[in-house]
Amino acid sequence: MNASQIHSEIKDTNLSYMLLAQQMIKDDKVASIFRLGVSEEMADLIAGLTPAQILKMASSNMMLYRFRFDERLLLNMISDFNKDRMMSQAHATILMTAQPVEVLAA
Repeated sequence: MNASQIHSEIKDTNLSYMLLAQQMIKDDKVASIFRLGVSEEMADLIAGLTPAQILKMASSNMMLYRFRFDERLLLNMISDFNKDRMMSQAHATILMTAQPVEVLAA
């Protein structure tokens, strides 16, 4: 993949992410704050973006989202298919809810 193709893929991913995030926030703000790992202030900003602003942000050559799983334990719980997957994901969710949103969004 060349640099132009990568930039195009990043733009497409950013646009999809921003549209999904905005729709999630509009549908259920509280759940979206947790699922997206953003603060209430950031959720309000995302919800208020115009289509033009979203397109401008999406055209960035940087990914607009990042992995929230800085801890190897959480990543392993979510991605481990060998064990009881439902139990691992439930346990990871419990651990994530114990962290303040600002820590997750940082």
